[in-house]
Amino acid sequence: MRKSKRILLYGFGPYRQFRDNITAKIIRSLPPQPGLKKVIFPVRFHRKQFVDALERLKPDIVIGLGQSSRRGIDVEAQAANRRRARMADAPKLISPRGPARLQTTLTLKPGPQARNSSNAGDYVCNFSMYVMLDHIRRNGLDIPFGFIHVPHEGDEKKTAGWIKKILAGCNTQKPIHNPKLSC
Repeated sequence: MRKSKRILLYGFGPYRQFRDNITAKIIRSLPPQPGLKKVIFPVRFHRKQFVDALERLKPDIVIGLGQSSRRGIDVEAQAANRRRARMADAPKLISPRGPARLQTTLTLKPGPQARNSSNAGDYVCNFSMYVMLDHIRRNGLDIPFGFIHVPHEGDEKKTAGWIKKILAGCNTQKPIHNPKLSC
């Protein structure tokens, strides 16, 4: 019998004017499954919380979810070495000696309900991506990493179903042939 992969699925809690976060709702709505570790991080620029999750949970795959004000679901292709707490602030480097950009390493193919994006912004979603990808890179870890931005006014149930299919695809030996999204 094949052992389930350890999948870290993370999202975020409330922040700024948002009393809740669609990513936390989606993660909480998913039923338990072997190997799935669900984490809801506080929205803060705190490198340790992301690195600790990688070191403690030792995932085989990481999928991050972030809330956005965009109209549709975006599958992020890269994280930028920049952060800022407010739009009025000047961007700062996350890692002064780190690369300008780090590519995601888990191929998530968007279908009709999602599109590819190469701009994860410069808030905590991008920060989490960059910190985790940089930790994986610097430590020579073989952990595929992907990230999906979900609109805060999106369809929670539909998106949760879609994420459930992604998780199922990540746990199969062969790639799933799903026209909507595959892991």
